[in-house]
Amino acid sequence: MTTNTVLESPIAALAKKTWQTILVTGLLAVVLGIIVLVWPGPSLLVAGVLFGIYMVVSGIFQLVAAFTHLPSTSFRVLSFISGVLSLIIGVFCFRDDITSIVLLGLFVGIAWLFRGIAVLFSALSEDSVPGRGWQVFYGLISALAGVVLIVWPIGSMATLIWVVGIFLIVIGVMEIITAFGVRKESHLLDEQAR
Repeated sequence: MTTNTVLESPIAALAKKTWQTILVTGLLAVVLGIIVLVWPGPSLLVAGVLFGIYMVVSGIFQLVAAFTHLPSTSFRVLSFISGVLSLIIGVFCFRDDITSIVLLGLFVGIAWLFRGIAVLFSALSEDSVPGRGWQVFYGLISALAGVVLIVWPIGSMATLIWVVGIFLIVIGVMEIITAFGVRKESHLLDEQAR
C-alpha cells in the first residue's frame, strides 16, 4: 500500500467518470442535428430511428451512472428516472407507424424538459458540482427546448424536423462544453486534493 494514495471526494470521482459520457452524448446530438438539417425530407423516417438510438444510448448511460458512481441518492434517482424516460422514448421511436414520428416531438420535449430540470436542480443543489455554471446554463437551455417542443404548435413534420435539428445541435454543443468544463474542474479537484 502506498502512502501517497489520496481518497477522492465523491464529486471528483463523478467528474472523472462522467465527462466522457457527456461528451459522447453531446457529439451524437450534434451529428444527428446536422444530418436532420441537411436532409430534412429523406431523413424523416431515419430521424425516428436515429432519435431512438440516441435516446436508448443516452438512457443506458444514465442508468449505468445511476447504479455505479453517482455520489448521492438524489443524483441516482434523477439519473435513473431520466434514463428510464430516455429508454421509453427510444423504444417508442422504433415503431413502424409514421404517427410515432409526429408524436416524437412531444416525447422529446418532455424528456428535454425533465432532463433540463434534473440537471438544473442537481447543479443548484450542490455548490461543489464541477462545471456548475455550464450545467445551470445547459439545464435552462434543455428545459427551454423541451417547453418549445411541447407548447409550440408545429403544423408540419418538416418544421418539426428543423426545430428538432436546431435544438439537437444547440443542446449537443452545450453538452460538449459541459463535458470539457467537468473535465477541467475534475483536474482542479485532483490538484487540490494532492
